Amino acid sequence: MDVKLLIDGIVRQTTVLIAQLSTSAGVRAPLAHVADQVFLELAEEIAAQGVSRKVAADMFGMALRSYQKKLRRLTESASVRNRTLWEAVMDFVSEQGSATRDRILSRFRFDEEREVAAVLNDLVGQGLIYATGRGDNTMYKLSSEDDRRELAQKDTEESLLQMAWLALYRRALTRPELVALLSADEAAVNAGVARLLADGHLTEDADGRLRAETFLVPVGSERGWEAAVFDHFSAMAGAIAAKLRRGIPRSQAEDVVGGATLTFELFENHPSKGDVLALLHKIRSDVNQLWQRVNAESENHSGVQEGRFKVTFYFGQNVLDADGETS
Repeated sequence: MDVKLLIDGIVRQTTVLIAQLSTSAGVRAPLAHVADQVFLELAEEIAAQGVSRKVAADMFGMALRSYQKKLRRLTESASVRNRTLWEAVMDFVSEQGSATRDRILSRFRFDEEREVAAVLNDLVGQGLIYATGRGDNTMYKLSSEDDRRELAQKDTEESLLQMAWLALYRRALTRPELVALLSADEAAVNAGVARLLADGHLTEDADGRLRAETFLVPVGSERGWEAAVFDHFSAMAGAIAAKLRRGIPRSQAEDVVGGATLTFELFENHPSKGDVLALLHKIRSDVNQLWQRVNAESENHSGVQEGRFKVTFYFGQNVLDADGETS
């Protein structure tokens, strides 16, 4: 097995995913920190696997001293994030109070005009600024501070709540452990935990450990998509990692850990086209029925703790055209 080829392929595909996430839902997320973040977290995970720093440094093609210095630098500045065009345009409109489209384009003349226009559309769409007029004379003004604070706070609180819920479904944690895992503001995490406890989604034991018995982002929900995407990705990555830890690089008929990928080659009038395209709906319906039944049965036996385990079932589909592009 050529592990290097496999790693290269996974890195390329993950890079595509990160690019999509960084520009999704009108967001222009900063990316300058990504390489350092990957290095730091990969180094920490390699260390957790019992690999010495000297061997890890060699794996990165670095001298031990350089490796240690880089680790120390990144650990000390892990919270630093570079600014983006999105943030710069927002700050400019904020400083000016209002500005025409022509003035904004002039200020950011060294950036692509279409990128600046996309940022302005994002900001208007998210309610952070509003626009009047048309063309180059369009006037952009900052929304009120109260409106911006409320919008930002609601989005952050909801995303953080969902990510906390997912984390506590995966394993029980204390509040300090959850704050550290999410790298988030302590007060915001505690507020999210309080909401989840009030809604009955979490329980807390005598040692202060929080846990969630279920996790669900309803189909069609506009909030919590970050947690849903992370849940999908981590389920897939976790299954592959578990397979590798078992030291068996091949599938066996009796496997309960792993996955399968099947690609259906179709054409417009293919006799089975409808069945294939309806496959996700059918599987989702069947799995949801089973999931609801299992939950009901588990609630009737909530006192049983010995021998408990979780089964994660991941499924999905994608439709590509003849050129391999998403249709």
